[in-house]
Amino acid sequence: MTPFTEKAIRIIQSIPEGKVMTYGGVAAAAGSPRGARQIVRILHSMSRSHKLPWHRIINAQGRISLADGESGEIQRLYLIGEGVEFDEQGAIDLKRFGYDPGPQD
Repeated sequence: MTPFTEKAIRIIQSIPEGKVMTYGGVAAAAGSPRGARQIVRILHSMSRSHKLPWHRIINAQGRISLADGESGEIQRLYLIGEGVEFDEQGAIDLKRFGYDPGPQD
């Protein structure tokens, strides 16, 4: 496992209930500001084995990226269950619900 992947996993695991991060935010905090697609790969391949709170990762517009359908609705329900609110357009206020993990070693 690469150091970037290890950091990304730690960051994702650290996101508290009721908070979200963007794919790019996780990538930047893990040391690769242009690595958002790598975060998608990590979530897809490692969420189960590392018990990652995948539902707390959203896109830069504050929206759920999963295509309309069951997975996107599950993510929305998980977030609502944690107290995250969506506006009329289906976006999350990143200033209010965004999480900043702080400096990473």
